[in-house]
Amino acid sequence: MSEELHIWFYIADLAGVAVFAISGALAAGRKSLDWLGVFVIAVVTAIGGGTTRDILLDRTPVFWINDPTYLYVILASALLTILLFRYKKPPLRFLLIADAFGLALFALLGAGIAKSMDANWLIIIIMGTITGVAGGVIRDIITNEIPLILRRDFYATAAISGILVFLILLQAGLTETASIFIGMAVVVVLRFAAIFKGLRLPVFQLPEEPH
Repeated sequence: MSEELHIWFYIADLAGVAVFAISGALAAGRKSLDWLGVFVIAVVTAIGGGTTRDILLDRTPVFWINDPTYLYVILASALLTILLFRYKKPPLRFLLIADAFGLALFALLGAGIAKSMDANWLIIIIMGTITGVAGGVIRDIITNEIPLILRRDFYATAAISGILVFLILLQAGLTETASIFIGMAVVVVLRFAAIFKGLRLPVFQLPEEPH
């Protein structure tokens, strides 16, 4: 990956962190938490996935300790969310669209990090998915919600699908950069299908006991 492309990925990563931080701040607002609670939820939502990945892969120091810029972006995003949306409802559809791009970026960059450590396919898929969704899981648990990945919404499945495409394309001889972009596109398309067309996974439901 060229130095210029690496810089663009870094900028995009910070933008993804900002989007996830806004998502966390809004979740805290829906629960009427105080400002400290808003900042805490924003932080765990934005960096929870990457932190979990780094700990599991024994990558030290954890990425945000090595580069505190991530924390500054999160705190600024949370504060901006408080100031902008304290008295008016946020554009939810816009945030879902931005979240789709954040999920795609986090999942594929997480997969790329795991691959660079010579992990096998299953570990790469798990680490990429954790990078994309673990922050949201932590957010939902803290705010007493059923985690999004356990509901019908096509979320973690979109991340897994994009990572699989990334790995298959790499195996086929495509460059890592091109494979990452195509994998991200798959995640975004599937999330858009969920957002705009209601794409859902089938539900497992036990039959009711006869009376």
